[in-house]
Amino acid sequence: MATCKLPAFRNSALLTQALTHRSYANEHPEAGDHNERLEFLGDAVLNFLSGEFLYQRYPEKPEGELTALRSLLVDETQLAKFANHLGLGQKLRLGQGAKLQGGRANPNLTSCAFEALLGAYFLDQGSQVDAIRPWVIAQFETVVDELATATKQLNPKSLLQEQVLLRFQELPKYRITSESGPDHDKCFKAEVWVKQQRLGSGQGKRKQDAEKAAARSALAGLEAITEAIQPE
Repeated sequence: MATCKLPAFRNSALLTQALTHRSYANEHPEAGDHNERLEFLGDAVLNFLSGEFLYQRYPEKPEGELTALRSLLVDETQLAKFANHLGLGQKLRLGQGAKLQGGRANPNLTSCAFEALLGAYFLDQGSQVDAIRPWVIAQFETVVDELATATKQLNPKSLLQEQVLLRFQELPKYRITSESGPDHDKCFKAEVWVKQQRLGSGQGKRKQDAEKAAARSALAGLEAITEAIQPE
């Protein structure tokens, strides 16, 4: 990953808040607010910009592939890497306990700090997405091609399981619905289900191939399926 720099802030107080962990604020009441509200805002901005970026960069990719790629681009592991290249771990204001527990190298803390930094930068630029988009895209550009290659290598069943767990908190269930043809040329048909709803279907010469085809089908229409399945 190429070296990235912190954005230039007009209001240094916002940058300081983005780098202030709750543990420090608890020990130093005079320090002002910690960064959790900024983290909430940054997460929302990050999800919008990552979706927009991938939509425009990969016009040929279906929704399921874009969803899988976005999950890699903005997950804790990747955000912690962004934070590391910005040196956020060393810049964080941490309480003594958090320091002793290795907070500066904790991916959860540093990834949250990255989101808080983005939220602070958004506010610093007058809540104008256009003003912060170039800096955010510069971060994405350093890793997106590598991540896109990684998604191609992932098993579609693994990708679907990740998304279903994230959205519905349960595992997808596969069913072989039919089997036809002679032993040397079988054709299996499979379906994948969650919460009594069929997510997708597919076929293949082996049961495993049929299940993979069903997973690909489900990934392609996951957004519409998510809207159709109401929380229990």
